[in-house]
Amino acid sequence: MTVRTDGSDVPDATLPERDGAAVHGVEVEPLATGSVVDERVLDEPLLGEPVLDEAATDEAMAEEADLPDADDATATGLEADAPGSEPVVVGRSRPRPEPRVERPSIWPAVAVAVVALAAYLALSLARWNRWDTPSWDNAIFEQAVRGWAGLGWPVVDIKGEGYIQLGDHWSPLLVVLAPFYRIFPSPVTLLVAQAVLVAISVVPLTQAARRWLGRTAGLAVGVAYAASWGVQSAIDVQFHEYALAAPILAFGLAAALDGKWRRACLWILLLLGVKEDMGLTVAGFGVVLWFWGERRRAWQMVAAGLGGMALTLFVLIPIFNPWHRYDYWGKLGEEGATGAPQGLAGLVDGVWRIFTNLLSPEVKIETILLLLVVTAFVALRSPLLLMIVPTMLWRYAGSTEYYWGSTWHYSLILMPIVFAATVDGTRLLRRSSRAAARGYARAVPALTVVVAALLVPRFPFADLVDPATYERGSHVAAGERALASIPAGASVASDLGLIVHLTSDRTVYWIGTESPVQPDYVAIRTWSGWGGNPPDDVARYAASRFGGVYEVSFDEGGFAVARRIG
Repeated sequence: MTVRTDGSDVPDATLPERDGAAVHGVEVEPLATGSVVDERVLDEPLLGEPVLDEAATDEAMAEEADLPDADDATATGLEADAPGSEPVVVGRSRPRPEPRVERPSIWPAVAVAVVALAAYLALSLARWNRWDTPSWDNAIFEQAVRGWAGLGWPVVDIKGEGYIQLGDHWSPLLVVLAPFYRIFPSPVTLLVAQAVLVAISVVPLTQAARRWLGRTAGLAVGVAYAASWGVQSAIDVQFHEYALAAPILAFGLAAALDGKWRRACLWILLLLGVKEDMGLTVAGFGVVLWFWGERRRAWQMVAAGLGGMALTLFVLIPIFNPWHRYDYWGKLGEEGATGAPQGLAGLVDGVWRIFTNLLSPEVKIETILLLLVVTAFVALRSPLLLMIVPTMLWRYAGSTEYYWGSTWHYSLILMPIVFAATVDGTRLLRRSSRAAARGYARAVPALTVVVAALLVPRFPFADLVDPATYERGSHVAAGERALASIPAGASVASDLGLIVHLTSDRTVYWIGTESPVQPDYVAIRTWSGWGGNPPDDVARYAASRFGGVYEVSFDEGGFAVARRIG
């Protein structure tokens, strides 16, 4: 037992066990056994933080040391939720045991989420309403969810007749959307679901920020996250399975910030069901746990992440894939994949490219800077930032240009991480011995909001104040008439023109499908796409592409439909 400067007893378990240790980023000098501990730096309340009474302080210290309460854990023989059986020493970098605000009201966070949801829905539904289709993703995921909702396999005929989505990307958690789709069988259901999922993620992150940074400062960080560029870009390009990861990451990282390790790990492990590459994020969280002194759980999470990813890539996906392979190894190299062996070669080639082309072209540097600037660069202070490294490496490894930038949905999964790192980095700076660092930490929440506002003009939220966003061109009415000319239950091959509008009640193939199908209808959009060279006669094109005899059944306003008659 050691005596503190205020005269109270300190359990020996709370003393550092290693020289040169750091208290969550604050360097402390090595202590000799039995020395008097000056804990003014550790016990000094932060600006605006209520001063804990002696009993509360001793209770918090007991929690930090993972010492069981005499009336609780000791009496029952149960372990507390602690990182292993060894006591946590002061020298380990881990979240503080006492937040600034113990139980902030949830309603301000909910209010931010509701406002964000309104903005997300306005952005997404306006794009849908003006028939602005960025890709086929929404159609693919609707077919998958439609399959789950029908209590069958998630068949995605767009990828090929009878193609099971689990052989393309490992996203079994899409099944959670099935009950909602069964009630509302529409492609819009997925757009609403994505907006709701991302809005839900705002609540735990905002609450965590308010607990650790204070009510107002935390609310500012929550607003900055809700309006972050990665979130905007994802919402703007219709549904993607990464939307499922946003609330999972938010709840998991909020628990981690509170030191609730078991809960955090369980949340993060769910990422393995979102998409095959999320195993890297799970492993990255394990690395963070290592830095926070959770060595046993760190190894478990790294093993689960890498092992789960290997299992999906080399076993589960090939089982469902019609060619018994993972189709995207070629994204890491120049050549397309024809199986796992060549995929491994592509992976090695991709790793080499990381070191030779990591910061080239310049768009890669810009994306990295955007990830840091939204945090006012304070995320660099937190080990949590390490979680984004694996994702950035695989995105930069190959020659797929849309992986490199700030558009599309690829940065959505990074936003909860960098803002959780913002909370962690800010609370660390607030405990710095340097006045300048503490002053900057107090400014960080406001800076994140300012940066988010300054970035709005170059990202999709700018469209919300543009009247053209809500206008329906003449092509929309023509598209709706073309859609009405194809009866429910028919099979149809389509390009991007109608594809996302067809999938709720028709069997839909991609117009370039390699499957030996003979669809009832072929639909194309003649006013864009096709490299500026659409077919002159859709009936002749359909006959040459799919066989049989077709006749033009609709040709108006830039949309053409051919019907099979023999």
